[in-house]
Amino acid sequence: MGIIRLNNIRCYSYHGCLTEEAEIGSDYRVDLWVKADFSKAFETDQLGDTIDYVKLNNLVKTEMAKRSNLLEEVAHRIMQQVFLQFPEVKETGVSVSKINPPLGGDVESVTVEISNSR
Repeated sequence: MGIIRLNNIRCYSYHGCLTEEAEIGSDYRVDLWVKADFSKAFETDQLGDTIDYVKLNNLVKTEMAKRSNLLEEVAHRIMQQVFLQFPEVKETGVSVSKINPPLGGDVESVTVEISNSR
């Protein structure tokens, strides 16, 4: 077993419950990890025998482009798509961070983190 991590995927999206968030948008950071058996890739050295992290990155960008009120829902969609598109993934985790959230205070980010296995 092994883990692939995509750290600090940066996106500009329009998530949030406030009208301004849907209109103006803001910066987000996504971290994603997947756990799978890489033993075949160890032997073949072929991309087709592992999980293509370019495809993982594109999956995240696609889901981040779909507006949601809650970061929880965005993270869950990303996780569902990982399991759907990559049957070899045994476990995955995702965190979605809103940078400079409109909280009326000096807060760098708010993060929702979820994980699951099959």
